[in-house]
Order: sequence, then structure tokens, then C-alpha cells
Amino acid sequence: MYQLRFDLSDLQAMVAVVEQGGFRAAALALNISQPALSRRIGKLEDALNVKLFERTTRRVALTLVGREFFAKAVEILDGVETSLHNISDISYTHFGQITVACVPSIAHNFLAPILQRFNAQFPSIRIRIVDEGAHEVLNNVARGDSDFGINFLGTQEQGIDFEPIMQESFVMACLPDHPLARRRAVSWQDIGKYPYMTVAKSSGNRMMLDMAMAPSEKQPASFIEVRHVSTLLEMVKAGLGIAVVPQLAMPSDHLSVLRAIPLKEPAITRTLGIIRRSGRVFSPAAQNLYEMLKEASACTPMA
Repeated sequence: MYQLRFDLSDLQAMVAVVEQGGFRAAALALNISQPALSRRIGKLEDALNVKLFERTTRRVALTLVGREFFAKAVEILDGVETSLHNISDISYTHFGQITVACVPSIAHNFLAPILQRFNAQFPSIRIRIVDEGAHEVLNNVARGDSDFGINFLGTQEQGIDFEPIMQESFVMACLPDHPLARRRAVSWQDIGKYPYMTVAKSSGNRMMLDMAMAPSEKQPASFIEVRHVSTLLEMVKAGLGIAVVPQLAMPSDHLSVLRAIPLKEPAITRTLGIIRRSGRVFSPAAQNLYEMLKEASACTPMA
């Protein structure tokens, strides 16, 4: 087997001499001394056992063999560069970690099936989900702790880019035997006739409900307040009362005992979006997950 006695730096030296028009300019371009450049050219000529350049006091020119080999040298260097870029892209795309901050209702019923598809395609990428309340998600993204977030807060925040992906309705959650369970829609006046539960005022969802109901003053008084929507739904399952929650927070499996009844007078919606720090550039892996989220949101019917 023929053993190569030169390396890529020798090929780079030859190409630089041709492209720069001489040894002095090539040495400057490669940031090496002229004697070092000459040694690289000499090493390449010795390895190939040919003369690549004709040198006079006035100019440097390729020999006939040198012209033929120059084209091959350029092809080899271009191929190596392309291969390195491809390997780098594969490494960044198929390995590493993505951190996504997300409100729990989105994590449960929207994000989970997307992550299942993503993991099947990129099994070596580790995914970290920060499932917190809306305010915590916003702060997490603002600090740069997550690649991006999925939230309904952030549209007016300085330094945060908010990209809407879907609009979601709030619904009334109740048991199948509740008097309102068979209604096509319920008003807030209807809700006020029954034991009502809600999330605490520190919740982003509670803030949206209070803002939407402020002009009408029809929001019913609650007798139970909790921090998380998931806890609120467990209270409904236990038969303690009814609650108003985001549609995506409702269990999606057919075995669920809960009913989701649309609201009216007024109907209330929230806009969900992907949030990121302004100017933040996604890694290739995060970009792939972002594209999957966009595609899934476009196919998700929502009010």
C-alpha cells in the first residue's frame, strides 16, 4: 500500500502560493514564515517526486504536472471542508441537550406527543422540560436558562420575542352528572349558581380570567383556591365543584370522567406562543424541535 508522506497543510501551502500569486503573499496569508512555506512545498514535491513550481527571480509558475495536481489539491481540500461541516452538523443536530420552559397544561397534552416523535428521530438528544407557571417560564427564558419557552405571557416583555402559535379557549370543567354537563355552552351567570373553584391570584391564568371579567363583574365567588390547574382538576374529579380552565389542561384520554363545556358571555381565550430571548440563535437540535412545534400547532384545532 502506498504511504502518503505529506499532509493537508502541505496541500494548503501549494494552493495558497497559486491563489496568492507568490511565496511571500502565501506565507502572510497562512501566517507562517517564508522558509516554513518553502519547506512545505518541498515536502510535497518530494512526496510526489515531481516539480510543482518553476521559480525565477521574477515570478512563480506551476509546471504542467503542477497544474494538473493543483486541481486535485483544491478538490481534496474542498472535500475535507465539506465533510467536516457535515460531521459538525450531525454532531450538533443528533447529540446534546435542549431545555424548554413550558406551562404544565401545554406540557401534558400538546408537548408530550411532539417530544415522542422528536425522540424517535433524535434519540441521542437529551431534553429537559421546565414545567412551571407562566411567570416562572417567562423568567426562565429571560435569564437564558432555556433555549425557548411555550407560554401565554411575554407579548409585552422587553428583550423577549413572542411568536404566536395557537389560540386556546377556556372551558368549564365538571363531572358528567353535573346539571351543566349537557349544555352546549354555559355563561358565567350559570356558573355562579354552583360551587366554584379557581386558581390563586398569583397564577397567570387567574390574571387572564380577572382581566377578562373585570368589565362585567360577573365572575363568581370561589370557595376553594389552589396554585396549579392540575390540582384544580383533581378537586373537580372529587366532586367538590366546577372550575374554569384552559382547554389544553383538560385530560385528552377517552377514559377521563371530566366534561369540558365551552364558555359564553364572555368567552375567554389565551394566545400561546414560543418565547425566546431577543437575538438568541437556536442550536440545530433546538431548531428541529422548534420546527416540529410549529408544524404541530398548525395542525391543532383550537378556538
